[in-house]
This record gives sequence, C-alpha cells and structure tokens, in this order.
Amino acid sequence: MAILILLVFNPALAQTPVSTLKYRSDFLDVEVSPDQPAFGSLALDSLGKNKLGPNPLRPPEPSEKSYLVARQGSKFIYRARSASPGEFPAWTFEFSDRRIRLRSVYSALNPPAPLTLNFNTHLNHATLLGLMNDDGSVRLPSLVHLPDQGTLRITSSGPKEIALGYDAQRFHKPHQGDDYVKITFPAASAATPALEYTVDVVAIYPELPGIDQDARFDGFRRDWLNIFQLSPHYRALANNAASDVCAFTLFEYSAVAKRTPPLAPGLTALDMVRQTLDRYLGGMKGYGIVGYVPNDFTNPYDYTDTYPSLLIAASDYVEGSNDERWLRKNYAGLKTWAAKLVAMDRDDDGLIEYPESGNSGSWAHKMMPPPWHFSKHAANWWDDIGFGHKDAYGNALAYHAWLGMANLARKLNLPQDATLYTLRAEKLRSVYFKTFYNPSTGVLGGWRSADGVLHDYYFTFVNSVAITYGLVPEKQANLIMDCLLAKIEEAGYTHFEFGLPGNLIPIRRDDYLEPRREWGGGDKEDGSEGFQIYENGGASACYVYFTIQALYQLGRHKEADAILFPMLRAFEDRGFQGYGPNGRTYDWRDWDGTAYGYEGLLVDGYMTLLAVLSR
Repeated sequence: MAILILLVFNPALAQTPVSTLKYRSDFLDVEVSPDQPAFGSLALDSLGKNKLGPNPLRPPEPSEKSYLVARQGSKFIYRARSASPGEFPAWTFEFSDRRIRLRSVYSALNPPAPLTLNFNTHLNHATLLGLMNDDGSVRLPSLVHLPDQGTLRITSSGPKEIALGYDAQRFHKPHQGDDYVKITFPAASAATPALEYTVDVVAIYPELPGIDQDARFDGFRRDWLNIFQLSPHYRALANNAASDVCAFTLFEYSAVAKRTPPLAPGLTALDMVRQTLDRYLGGMKGYGIVGYVPNDFTNPYDYTDTYPSLLIAASDYVEGSNDERWLRKNYAGLKTWAAKLVAMDRDDDGLIEYPESGNSGSWAHKMMPPPWHFSKHAANWWDDIGFGHKDAYGNALAYHAWLGMANLARKLNLPQDATLYTLRAEKLRSVYFKTFYNPSTGVLGGWRSADGVLHDYYFTFVNSVAITYGLVPEKQANLIMDCLLAKIEEAGYTHFEFGLPGNLIPIRRDDYLEPRREWGGGDKEDGSEGFQIYENGGASACYVYFTIQALYQLGRHKEADAILFPMLRAFEDRGFQGYGPNGRTYDWRDWDGTAYGYEGLLVDGYMTLLAVLSR
C-alpha cells in the first residue's frame, strides 16, 4: 500500500525565481518548470564526469491549471494555485547527487496531472527499456536510457501494476525537430492516493578489470546500452524507438544482451530479447518478413538473414538465461523457422538461395518511372546492394543458426534434431569457401548470382562475419584479412572514427538498386559517382564488430585496436547520433565525414562495443 508523504510547506517560498529552479551534480543537470510540475531540462552523465548536455527535452506543454512552486533545499514542491492551505502538494521533486525522487499525492479538488518527459529525438533518441504491456506501456522497474549520456533506473513504491506510458513518432522532416519520444509517469489517483518514484542514475556494462580508470573506455561504459531501443508501437526491440523493427537484426541485440549485467531487480536485457522473440513467434511481421509493409510489392520474399537472425537470437536467449521452460514451449515455433530456412536451399547443395537471380542488370532502379525492369529489394540487411541467389552473408548467418539449433535440440534431449541441424551446418560449411572465395582478389565475394558470376566488391562485413563464425580456416582467414587491410590502405580510408566502409571499391550501377547519388547511386556505370555514400562504400559503425572480432580471434590485436580505439573515442564524442548541417544523420558518413544517414540513431553500430570483451 502506498504511504502518504508529509511535506512542510512554507507559503513564503511560493514565488521562487526561475533562476533558482536548477539542480546540478556530476551526474545530473536539471531544471524544473516555474508554473507546473514538469522538467524544463534534463541531462545525464552516468559516469559522473560532469559531461552533461545537451538538454533533449522539449518545453512542457501549457498547463490547464496554474501552480505555485516552492523550493526547500534540493526539493521543489508544486501546489495548485487554488489549493487550500492544508492540501498536500500535487508533486514534489527531490534531487541528490545521482538520484531523483518524484512524489505525487492525490486531491479530489485538485487531482494531479501525469508527469511527461517529451524528448526531441533530433537531439537525443531516448528510449524506455523494460517489459511491456499490450498497450505499449512499460512495467516497473524500467530504464530511461539517453544514448551517449546515460541511464535512469526507475522503481516505485506504488502497486505492481503501475506502468509508465510510452510513445514515439518520426516524420522524416529534417531540421523541423518534430520527432519525439514521450515517457509518462502516472500521477497519484483516488485508487492510489500517494505514489513515489525513485529514479537513479546508473551505468550498466560488463565489468572488466582496469577499464573504470581508463578514459579510453568511457564510450564503452557510457554507451553499452545504446543498442537496445524498444518500439512502443511494435512492443519489440527496434532500430530506434520511433523506427522499424527488423527481424534480421535481432541476433545483434541478443549477442550484446547475453553479456549484459542485470538491468534492475527482476529485469535483464535478455528479457527484452525474449519478449521480442515472443512477438515474432506470435505472428508479428518485421522488416525482412513478407507482409511487414502491407501491399509492398518491393519486398515479395523473406530475406536470407531473417530466419538465421531469429534462430541465433533464440539460441542466445536460452544459452544466456537457461530458460528451458521457454524453449520447451516455443521449440515447435523455432522448428518452423528452421524449416523455412531448409526450404531456402532450393538446389540442395547446403547453401540457401534468395529467389531472385542477383544477376547484374536485373535490378531496376526503384525511383525510375515505369516500365521498370525490376523493383524488389535485395536479399538482406544491405538491401540496396544487389545480393541475390547464393548470398555469402546470409549463408554465414545460416551456418551459425544451424549450430545454435543443434545446441537447443541437445538441451531438450532430441538427438535426431540435433544431428539434422549439425549435418545442415556441416553441409553448408563444406561448400561455403569454394563457392565464395575469389582467388583473383584473395577475399570472399558477396554473392554468386544465378548466372554463375561472383560479385566481389571487397566486402568488409561478408569476410569478417564468415571468419568470426568459423567458416574460414585460420590460414585462409589471415590471408583474407591481409588482403582486406591492404585494400583499406590502398583505397586511402583512414577515418576509423567513422567506422568502416561495407565495401572498398565502387559497386557498379547494375548491382546497386538506388539510382540517386545522395543514396550511393548515380549515372556512371562503374558506380564511382555515388561511391563512399550510404551502402555504396559509406562509412558506418554497423557490422564493424565483426572485423574487429575477426582480427582478435586471429591474434591480430594491434590491427584490431587500430580500428576499435578511434571508434570508442567517437562513441564517447557522440559521433554516431544526430543530424549534420545537410539534414542527414551520422549513422552513415562519406569518407570525409559528411552525414549521409537517415535514422538519427541506428543501434546496429553499437554492437561494436562487444568487441571490447574480446581484447
């Protein structure tokens, strides 16, 4: 039962000047509103290094009711202007070094309004993390996470059914700043006459000896949770709170969740992976699954990386949580996904195939007027690159997924299933290298199209994923990395603080789906006009984890560190979030640093932080 909180109120303090409505410590910088219970600003530093700002909150909406505010030390007390002298304050905010207490007391004459934090996502892509209800609200305990700033852990003295309201929206209007994430704290009510929230500044990351005193790892410690963003509309992990849910990225989140310490009593990052898996098992469509966008003829097939990603995430969840009960309940659903993956091996050679040929010239530009030749997306996450037929990236994930499914079957004492999935993995591995290796470049190509051509653009992510997941013998893996690193040097790419290009030479126009130069396309047949932009060789933190991890696995620590530490510095400097002067965002850049992204925050890139654990 909630407990009423007695407050001493001095009417002489009611007209506190605005300039005194601030509180600051090394962890918090806040300002409260002068005329209603609301925050005017809020900035965090989870590491307590006084790195505070910018303030991402929008100004509070005008209140229908007028309030008086009083200050007593670090306590701010709000009473309705019409309240009687003996009436309890509607809200009280109390601040200390790394804690905020929010107290609400109900009055039938002046019922308090909820407290809403309205974040401008052009300034910070805040998110609310926790277990969600069907209406999109989030149960307590939960976390408010501000990427590149820090984390607030929220608990409450109220009934267990108390949940925070949660909403997010984006409108794709650069510079207008009308995108938002809203988090709402319910006020006390007749049913719950007194309610208190405790809001603690916390830093959650895997403990590693020595890093707390090493400023080079501040970006790792501050940003470890950046990869987790919950969509209130889909009730699942997403690109960011206001963006798409992508089935083919869940394996990235699960890999980090498996190594994440508990978020709060009774709440883990793996819990959010589980609730996302439950949504997909329950029939939710995500990007990469046919039907995600109704009547979208550009996505007629499931992507090659969709079911591998979902199966890897399920394996990570069970391995990290030991939740055998969940596995038994959902194993039939996982087998259905596995069966879809088996069906993708249309010629029974062990490799999965995308239904479209991947032949050069078979992709019409999506923005061309009719009659176009082709308008479908390509096979995987890199959907503006013409991956088709036998896709080296999708097959690398499929191999990892088969091994995971074999482990899950063994946990349930299902030897026949375990043998089946192990054989699928071995069959894929036995043909993978010879199918995709290009002896003329010394690296793996991206896809082998139906006409037999190997399409090789020195893909950093394809080669690194294959090495990380064990598809390339160590000797050949070292030779491949030699070639990739030499090509990076030859190409003149030096700005590792921007991440890595996905490919190191231009993708020819006939193998690229997007015609506009600002998205990596262009009129030149050799693809050079759009090179270094977006998926045509643009720099991003996305998938860089695998290159660094592959180098660490091969014992090449100096080369791995040469990429990792500039990126850690960039994470600490908020280098992958926000908008550039051109209205594009920093999740993608050209090689000079110009912004060419569009998400504002694309969480995939923060998987890079996982590589720190391999040093």
